[in-house]
Amino acid sequence: MSGASEEIAQTTPPPTRIGPTTFRWGERTYIVGILNVTPDSFSGDGLLAGGSDPVAAALDLGRRMAAEGADLLDVGGESTRPGHTEVSADEELRRVVPVVIALHAALPDMPLSIDTTKAEVAAAALDAGAHLVNDVWGVGSDESLARLAARRGAPMVVMHNRAEAVYQDLIPELIADLGAALDRALRLGVPRESLIVDPGFGFGKTPEQNLALVRDMAALRILGRPILLGTSRKSTLGRVLELPVTERLEATLATTALGIAAGADLVRVHDVRANVRAARISDAIIRANWRSDAAQGGPS
Repeated sequence: MSGASEEIAQTTPPPTRIGPTTFRWGERTYIVGILNVTPDSFSGDGLLAGGSDPVAAALDLGRRMAAEGADLLDVGGESTRPGHTEVSADEELRRVVPVVIALHAALPDMPLSIDTTKAEVAAAALDAGAHLVNDVWGVGSDESLARLAARRGAPMVVMHNRAEAVYQDLIPELIADLGAALDRALRLGVPRESLIVDPGFGFGKTPEQNLALVRDMAALRILGRPILLGTSRKSTLGRVLELPVTERLEATLATTALGIAAGADLVRVHDVRANVRAARISDAIIRANWRSDAAQGGPS
């Protein structure tokens, strides 16, 4: 590999500006709240499933997540669960653009992300007020989203995915795939400091591989980029505990804490309040960024 792989960094990446906020990596873990503007989300939280006004529902959820401590809101209009129904670009635009407009107007200080595989959807969302492109096929052959991010000066999440969960050696191959995707984004003009990697928990991996990913995720630090981890409510957690999607909060919190210990800089979650609390205690232990009264001479 060349480019990104030649700039291997074990140190903390420099800050990244995402819309109104500068994300200072290494100081604390950032919480990404999930807003699924879909009828068929695997997690049961699709805002089109209840028959209510999706824009109003998204605003209510977005405001609640902001109040609970979310640092960024990620809006998606097409489910990525196994067996999901693909939607046209026009339908995805109808779903996400009004929501992004409303969230940007109501929460102007909140960074917004668009979760999509379609460049035209990402472009419209950026026009509507989104700040970051979340490419869930970041290691695929399509260059359109990276070209768009470069042209628009938008930061970008590059997520790992495969059509089949076939690996000879999971972590080295994951690093190689992400390294090649970073190289391509750099070649297309996306600044290095604008790139975030996501190892793709639940995407193109077996449950056993997903667990190994979290266990060995620290190896991704060799890429020198911030790491986003998304495990929230996913089927691997349900398989381990034999629990339905509505009962996976504790499992999610465990992976949040273990992910932070392994080097996650952002966690993408449905249940913001609980994950904020898990992240804060994890940061106090792992990043040692909390000072007690006792440390200042006060009562412990």
